[in-house]
Amino acid sequence: MRAQKRPIYAVSTWVRRQPPKVKAFLAVVSGMAALVLLRFIVHDHDNLFVAAEAVHSLGISVLIYKLMKEKTCAGLSLKSQELTAIFLAVRLYCSFVMEYDIHTLLDLATLGTTLWVIYMIRFKLRSSYMEDKDNFAIYYVVAPCAVLALLIHPSTSHHFVNRIFWAFCVYLEAVSVLPQLRVMQNTKIVEPFTAHYVFALGVARFLSCAHWVLQVLDSRGHLLVALGYGLWPSMVLISEIVQTFILADFCYYYVKSVFGGQLVLRLPSGVV
Repeated sequence: MRAQKRPIYAVSTWVRRQPPKVKAFLAVVSGMAALVLLRFIVHDHDNLFVAAEAVHSLGISVLIYKLMKEKTCAGLSLKSQELTAIFLAVRLYCSFVMEYDIHTLLDLATLGTTLWVIYMIRFKLRSSYMEDKDNFAIYYVVAPCAVLALLIHPSTSHHFVNRIFWAFCVYLEAVSVLPQLRVMQNTKIVEPFTAHYVFALGVARFLSCAHWVLQVLDSRGHLLVALGYGLWPSMVLISEIVQTFILADFCYYYVKSVFGGQLVLRLPSGVV
C-alpha cells in the first residue's frame, strides 16, 4: 500500500513546490490531455453534457444528505446558493421564451432543490450557518456580469432584453462558486460532504467545458458561427473554461486528500 502511495505523494509534493506559472502550465497540459482522451473514448460528445448534468445532480444529492442527516449547514455558502438560484431562474426564463428542451426540465429540478437548500440554511439550520465566513460581496460578481451582458450578448433574432438575460446567466454561472470558495478559504478545513459537493461541481463543469470544446473542434469552428457573430461565441467558450479553472486548484487538493486517506480536507494558505 505504501509503495502505491509513494509515487503519488512524490508527484503531488513536486507539483506543490512549483511556482504558480508552472502549476498553471501543468493544469493546461493536463486539461488538454484529458480532452484528447475524452475525444477518443466518448463518440457522441453530447453525452458529456448529460454526464455533467448527472454529476451536478449527484453533488446536490450529497448536499441534501448533509443537510437532512447531519442537521448542519456549516461550511456551506448561502451566497453561492443564491447566485446559483439567480442564474438558474434567468436561464429558465430564457429557455421558456427562446428554446424549450429537456434541459429546461433539468434546470427546473435543480432550481427547486437549490431553493430548498437556501430555505434550510436561512431558516431551519440558521444556527449552524457560518455567516462571518461567508463574507464574499456578491455585487462584486453580479454587477460586472450585468455590465458584461449589456456589452457582449448573442446576436440572434430574439428580443434584445432576452439576449442580455441569456448572456447574464452564462457569465454568472461561471463565477457563482466564488463565495463557496471564499468560505473554504476562510475556514481552511472542509468537511467531507461539502468537499464532495464542490468536487462534483468541478467535475461537472469540466465535462461541460469538454463538451463545448469538442463540439467546436468537431464542427471545425462552425458551432461558434452558429452562436452568432462578434465576441459572444468566444465569451461562451471562455466562460466554460473559467468555470473549470476556478475549481481546478480545489479539485487537485481534493484528489490528493482522497489518495492520502484523509476524511477532512485541509487547504494550504493561498488555495482557492
